[in-house]
Amino acid sequence: MTVKEFADKLALKVLVEGDMEREITGCYIGDLLSWVMGRAPEDCAWLTVMGNINSIAVATLADVSCIVLTENAALDENARTKAEMHDVNILLARENSYQVAVQLHALLTE
Repeated sequence: MTVKEFADKLALKVLVEGDMEREITGCYIGDLLSWVMGRAPEDCAWLTVMGNINSIAVATLADVSCIVLTENAALDENARTKAEMHDVNILLARENSYQVAVQLHALLTE
């Protein structure tokens, strides 16, 4: 499933559009950036409430398909600018990370 398909099917708001045709192969939930950096699998959708510039660096290093800010978490302007520079997809969800993960799992196993 692509980031675009995921965003469309879950009605997620696109905050930063990078490569929306990038494939999502799984999911990772985490807010401790050093933990995510070492454990998030490549091509996953990373679910977090961390919308700061350090999150963009972690997303780039971990090579995730997208960041999903859950629970309407804010994306700060420095992070938005850095995400645009590095083509990092950032989506926004009203639901919490667990609820989004369950929905993503269902889509990936259809």
